[in-house]
Amino acid sequence: MFCRTIFPAPNFNPIMDAQMLGGALQGFDCDKDMLINILTQRCNAQRMMIAEAYQSMYGRDLIGDLREQLSDHFKDVMVGLMYPPPLYDAHELWHAMKGVGTDENCLIEILASRTNGEIFQMREAYCLQYSNNLQEDIYSETSGHFRDTLMNLVQGTREEGYTDPAMAAQDAMVLWEACQQKTGEHKTMLQMILCNKSYQQLWLVFQEFQNISGQDMVDAINECYDGYFQELLVAIVLCVRDKPAYFAYRLYSAIHDFGFHNKTVIRILIARSEMDLLTIRKRYKERYGKSLFHDIRNFASGHYKKALLAICAGDAEDY
Repeated sequence: MFCRTIFPAPNFNPIMDAQMLGGALQGFDCDKDMLINILTQRCNAQRMMIAEAYQSMYGRDLIGDLREQLSDHFKDVMVGLMYPPPLYDAHELWHAMKGVGTDENCLIEILASRTNGEIFQMREAYCLQYSNNLQEDIYSETSGHFRDTLMNLVQGTREEGYTDPAMAAQDAMVLWEACQQKTGEHKTMLQMILCNKSYQQLWLVFQEFQNISGQDMVDAINECYDGYFQELLVAIVLCVRDKPAYFAYRLYSAIHDFGFHNKTVIRILIARSEMDLLTIRKRYKERYGKSLFHDIRNFASGHYKKALLAICAGDAEDY
């Protein structure tokens, strides 16, 4: 089943697309509709080929020209579409940590949700693009058990596909004790289990935890811990249970609780457009009553809104 909203364009011609983009970016008032029609209707691999053709044709970098000619959130969307997925994650993490203050929510969302392979590629892209070590930057920009958990996740060493029912009962007991005792040692054991066990194993652990404590894992974490450490643990649990539902929740919060938090909406739509955005849309509608398409249309405006809606795509009933 297809879960993405952006597919490879049929009859793709990168040279023609590069010519059209060159025309659209010339002059004082660029043709934003043309940019949307091309860049949101090609898959990431095709966009990379367009960028190559553009460079050959004009001797200029397409991302550089988009940055120069566009502004505000519309620019962020168009430029974001031009990054390969690992570099886009690296770009978002870099901007979350550089300058004054750290965007902890961006760190949580990316590192709690990516697979081992995605984390490995992201670390490589980060190093190549910024000549920095992602682990070292996370270490210097965060602190406490929140930092320890992020550092564990960024290793990308979660077990895969492995289950052990007997061990699940033991791990559930450790988690239950960690929610009772709340010592530094218990916090470490808690994050070690959540960061290193396979998703399949954690499903069993959460069921056992419910049996032992009579409480849902998320409720227990919310009751026992606070701050970014608590938010990160909850994000991991939600991703284990249903990753598209986690992103639907993040989008809903970004749109409704933060007065349309543009960076979050843009990041999730671009990062998930060729993975599971269709499923995220479905979860959004099921959980919140309104469609994601409807909410973006109501909260965003202009060409920025057009670009987001083109990535989101929509069914007849969404309009």
